[in-house]
Amino acid sequence: MNYVHRWIDGSAIDLPVGKVVCVGRNYAAHARELGNDVPDAPILFIKPSTSLVPMAPSFSIPTDQGEVHHEIEMALLVGERLQNCDAEDARWSMAGFGLGLDLTLRDIQNELKKKGQPWERAKAFDGACPVSGFIDSRGVSWKQSIEISLEVNGELRQRGNTTQMLFSVFQLVAEMSRVFTLEPGDVILTGTPPGVAALRAGDHFCARFGNTLKVEGDVVSR
Repeated sequence: MNYVHRWIDGSAIDLPVGKVVCVGRNYAAHARELGNDVPDAPILFIKPSTSLVPMAPSFSIPTDQGEVHHEIEMALLVGERLQNCDAEDARWSMAGFGLGLDLTLRDIQNELKKKGQPWERAKAFDGACPVSGFIDSRGVSWKQSIEISLEVNGELRQRGNTTQMLFSVFQLVAEMSRVFTLEPGDVILTGTPPGVAALRAGDHFCARFGNTLKVEGDVVSR
């Protein structure tokens, strides 16, 4: 079944399915846990539309390509075309907010990095971006920081909030729009907090976006 964007009540969103624009190392603690430098500008990369799959009730991972690591992230659904925009325009051009997993074939990524080669094999494979249903942007308040978290088999693995980001949410979107034109239906991932680790088939996960969204499901083998 082809992926379609959905609201948290399960109804389809009338937007096409586009690319996924991602940022690496937007939490300093995550950069350090992988032995990477903390960047002074956003590190951007793209996943294709074929990487998008529903996060719940389950998603599958490859089991023959080394460790698959979870990276929980706040996900934004673009509602209007953005090019060379500012942070204020970015804020009012989002259709929805939710959660995404930037699945990473870590062993493969490490080998690619050693060789100075691109990351696509490790980051952009089919099913590499499970996402939740989206919350209508009008229902999200930015007056306080927003926390995201991920538990695996009842163990808290990752927790972070928007105040810990090196590049704030809409500052990041604005910067992305100067590099890639953002189209309605594109998804933006905003970076992952520390605590990334391997997922295994049979794991049960619980992801949260503040007190508004809770997603539970299972990891299965492909």
